[in-house]
Amino acid sequence: MAKTLQAVRGMRDIPPDQTPLWHFLENGVKRVLDAYGYREIRMPLLESTDLFKRSIGEVTDIVEKEMYTFADRNGDSLTLRPEGTAGCVRAGIELGLLHNQVQRVWYQGPMFRHERPQKGRFRQFHQIGVESYGLPGPDIDLEVILITARIWRELGINDLQLQLNTLGTPQERAEYRKVLVDYLSPRKEALDEDSRRRLESNPLRILDSKNPDMEELIAAAPTLSDHLGEASREHFQRLTQGLDGLGVAYTVNPRLVRGLDYYSRTVFEWVTRALGAQGTVCAGGRYDGLVEQLGGRATPAVGFAMGVERLVALLEASPPGYHEDPHLYLIPGGAEDEPAAMQLAETLRDQVSGVRLLLHCGGGGFKGKFKKADRSGAAHALILGERERAEGVVAVKPLRDAGEQRDMTAAELTAFCRRLVKDGLAENGQPKGNNG
Repeated sequence: MAKTLQAVRGMRDIPPDQTPLWHFLENGVKRVLDAYGYREIRMPLLESTDLFKRSIGEVTDIVEKEMYTFADRNGDSLTLRPEGTAGCVRAGIELGLLHNQVQRVWYQGPMFRHERPQKGRFRQFHQIGVESYGLPGPDIDLEVILITARIWRELGINDLQLQLNTLGTPQERAEYRKVLVDYLSPRKEALDEDSRRRLESNPLRILDSKNPDMEELIAAAPTLSDHLGEASREHFQRLTQGLDGLGVAYTVNPRLVRGLDYYSRTVFEWVTRALGAQGTVCAGGRYDGLVEQLGGRATPAVGFAMGVERLVALLEASPPGYHEDPHLYLIPGGAEDEPAAMQLAETLRDQVSGVRLLLHCGGGGFKGKFKKADRSGAAHALILGERERAEGVVAVKPLRDAGEQRDMTAAELTAFCRRLVKDGLAENGQPKGNNG
């Protein structure tokens, strides 16, 4: 017997009984982004390795340890995308979308990092990203944070806290880097191995260390906020004033630096304690220098990405009641009734937008067909047998309540199906299934 094949370590299947929760999340996010006027862009999964070296930074964990990189048959070095922003910028430059233009875009799809698989973190994971180009002020920073806050309300996720910081300009950060290195160098023996390696290459990442043995050392380090210029201070102040005015709660975290080199000024994260160590579910900020760094003209930019798996895990802990069970399960009485049943199913799908109708296939006895109808999760069974065809009706039997079976004409059945679909929508237009 051939060896049973399994998914590659760190990559997983999402079975049909779990995908409704993904649809609930994806559809909710899309509704919010539509409300703000953002448009979807789609980029390839494979990019030139140099794109990520130039954007993320060669001396980062992602580039040094985590990327899936290989040479193709032409000898070109390619990488499965570990994040979406660099590819989005590359596409914007290549397609001529950025110069002297304002663009608000979003994307979704799988990303790849060779990390140690653990709860909420996989080697193939999914992100929804939002990016805005061409707007330099704190008003657009505020807008993208408001989008995230509205997404949580749309999805019914409450256990999230917003952390906020500013990294200043690259010049201000360079000056602070010298101060930080001067502070850490005499204390090098107290640093762990990763931090000692980063001391010369990327010392700001030391501030983001989760090593409890370094907690006091990091807490006593000089803060970047003390080395900001007036323009950076004003940018951050206007952002926080906007959040205060709109009632969005936040915490200023001076140790929040983000793991990618391209960030400047505003950075933020939404975090939760409900997922253990993997507490960040959404993160982003401003990256005004990235477009120019990748060969375009200087363009202000800000955006964020949210981890779909982590948000799904939060939804699983407090399910929203949404599912995609069929509205109807159509049962032909016998083999001679199957052509008429197939025709009826197609007609209802033509006439009733959004109806979820499952047609019984595979024959079998009438009792067995009803068992399958019940197991399908459908709200009602439709029965089309010899009697029904002769009388020009369809029998409708409730499967989830104690209502009586009744006959309906074609017109009555169409109207009934439309009510089912309409009743399956919440007041805000959000699908909630038959029982939600």
